Amino acid sequence: MLDKRGIAVLAEGAAIPDKRSLLWLRADHLFDERVLGALIDAPGVALRAVEGGPLVALHAPVGGAAGARAVLLGEQPADGYVLETPQTLASAYQERLRKREAPYVLPVTPGEQDVLERRLFGTAYKGVTDFITKWWWPPLARRATGFCARRGITPNQVTLTGLLLTIAAGFAFWDGWWWPGLVCAWLMTFLDTVDGKLARVTVQSSRFGDILDHGIDLIHPPFWYAAWALGLPAGSVPTDTLIWVIVAGYIGGRLAEGAFQAVCAKFSLFVWQPFDSYNRLVTARRNPNLLMLTLCALLGAPAVGLWLVAGWTVLSTALLWVRVGQAIAARRRGPLESWLQRVGQDIPANSRAVRWFGR
Repeated sequence: MLDKRGIAVLAEGAAIPDKRSLLWLRADHLFDERVLGALIDAPGVALRAVEGGPLVALHAPVGGAAGARAVLLGEQPADGYVLETPQTLASAYQERLRKREAPYVLPVTPGEQDVLERRLFGTAYKGVTDFITKWWWPPLARRATGFCARRGITPNQVTLTGLLLTIAAGFAFWDGWWWPGLVCAWLMTFLDTVDGKLARVTVQSSRFGDILDHGIDLIHPPFWYAAWALGLPAGSVPTDTLIWVIVAGYIGGRLAEGAFQAVCAKFSLFVWQPFDSYNRLVTARRNPNLLMLTLCALLGAPAVGLWLVAGWTVLSTALLWVRVGQAIAARRRGPLESWLQRVGQDIPANSRAVRWFGR
């Protein structure tokens, strides 16, 4: 984490520079990346893992390196330092992951390995997403992430495996091989959960990996639906019409999300109000649509699945544009704010929305 932020790490016994601020960290603790980032930006802060506990880190300001190690180890008082805890130093709101979660610094002990791994994996997981990613995948994804991390499998390798499965699923749908295609498709969606979590917990995220992962996510769903349509018996559905409806609806939905961020607020439309977060659970994205196709294939009615995808896509996109219009109207009355930032204010901390999405 320090290396990705351009922070030089001093070797044991190296001379301590006197014209730079210096960060001291206890290596026997697990640091939340938010806490570490906030500490880097706060010279003169000493950090406790819990209120009243021993120091676990401090940022000695320029000229204050002398004696900083002794302060961290409790051999000298922390005079002149501002004492903070993870909760007072870093924000609980995580805009990119669309959730609230208390920042932490936790002691690393052999007996707590499973607890620490669960916490680290949970921190990497999005709060607002579809119901399959949110509730079906996590137990399996945590095991798969641990498997990959221990064997040196990189996030990009997982993403590229997902790309091969994406292509295989498309060709299978095109030939009307519903079940082989669905197996490949579901495996791909599962690996799409694993690669991002693996990148975060092993601090291996990269610009290339981010573009590759999100590029695949953005482009492949309409091709799957088109391949599904082309795999149906000739004349069973108005193929061209359904393909265009689904593709136009899919693009329209993505444009609605982009319009919200371009015109209304920088955060995602799906965290504007609790309603939008609930809507994200079932909106016409890949996983809910794939479930409809799977159920209809199970019932021997793949054509019905395509009709359902088309109808749900149109309804979802229309709703997104209605929300964009409402957001534009609300924006005239003042800046918009994510509901996750208002927890404990007008959003009760014990509400169902907070229980489902806030942690």
